[in-house]
This record gives sequence, structure tokens and C-alpha cells, in this order.
Amino acid sequence: MARHVQMQLPNNEIGTTRLLAFSDGVIAVIITILVLEFKVPSGAGLRDLQPLLPSLIAYLLSFRQVATFWANHHHLLRLAHRVDGRLIWANMNLLFMISLMPFATAWAGEHYSQPLPIALFGLVSLLAGVMYSILQRVILSEYPVAIVSRTSFYHDIKGRLSLIGYAAGIALAFVNTWISVAIYVGIAIVWLVPERRTQEIKTS
Repeated sequence: MARHVQMQLPNNEIGTTRLLAFSDGVIAVIITILVLEFKVPSGAGLRDLQPLLPSLIAYLLSFRQVATFWANHHHLLRLAHRVDGRLIWANMNLLFMISLMPFATAWAGEHYSQPLPIALFGLVSLLAGVMYSILQRVILSEYPVAIVSRTSFYHDIKGRLSLIGYAAGIALAFVNTWISVAIYVGIAIVWLVPERRTQEIKTS
């Protein structure tokens, strides 16, 4: 007599956990590559560290930016009802843009007075923000508009201001690179305040 084996499909929690684990691993590697871009100074004095200051500033900006993406991504993905093709590729597109941060950071740190490297840093940041916005829309499309419209997700003021800021930084890099750097620092400071968006939608 043939036996029928009942297969249990993995639930959404398992799917989301796997996607989170993969994303966490990729972002951890990216952060590691960021710090490995530092060159050891030839001397052992404080003056020998001075040439590394631009690279240090670029690293701090990038680390804060990647950390912000990770924190928001971590909470956002927990709102996903299901892990499908749209979600997977939206997530991969975000990770791809974040993976370009070490290159953009190293180039901007080495040539901070040149417009193109500073503009590229802003472009990578801008596109990463766009990819995050797309991922956010994919996940929130599973929720009724009436619920989403009552949360800060709907207006996303900080997100939109960040994209505008990065676009301005790209253009102004060809006028004065330090203006662009100041804008990038301002965006990083804005995101120092933790977001409570996931709590909003869970209590709606």
C-alpha cells in the first residue's frame, strides 16, 4: 500500500528570516570592506594621520548610511506578508546599490576636492535611497491604503528630503565639493533620530 507523505510548505516567517539573514550577511561584508579601505600610515605620529582625515570622514558617513539602511531594512522586512519574486528582487537591487558604497567611499576619500568622486558618492547614495523606497512600496502594497495613509510611511518626509538632498549634493559637487559634503553630513544627522514607522503600522 502506497504511503502518501504530506509536505509542509515553509511559512512566511521562515521565508522572511532567510531573506533577513542573507541581507544581514551581505551588509556585514560591505561594512567590513569599508574599514579595510583604510591605508596604514607610514609613520607613527599624529601628523601621519592627518592625510587620512578625508578618508575617515567619508568612512563615517558611509558607515552611518549603511547602518541606517540596515536598521530601517531590518524593521521594514518584518512587515512583509509574503516573500515573492517582487520582494526578492527589490531587496537585491537595494543590496546591489549599497555594495557600491565601499568603492564610492574610497574614491571620495582619496579625491575629496574633485567634483566627480563626490558626485558619485551622492549618486550611489541617491540610487540606494530610491531602491529602498521601491522595496518599501513593494512591502506596503500588501496593506490597505487606509492603514498606510495614517502612518508616516505615506508622506515619508525624511526619505524624500534625503533624496532631494543627495540630488542637490550631486549637482553642487561641480560648484564646491565641501557644500556637497555638508549636505551629506546633514542627511546623516537627520537620520540619527530612530524611526517608529513599523510600530505605527502594527498598531493601525
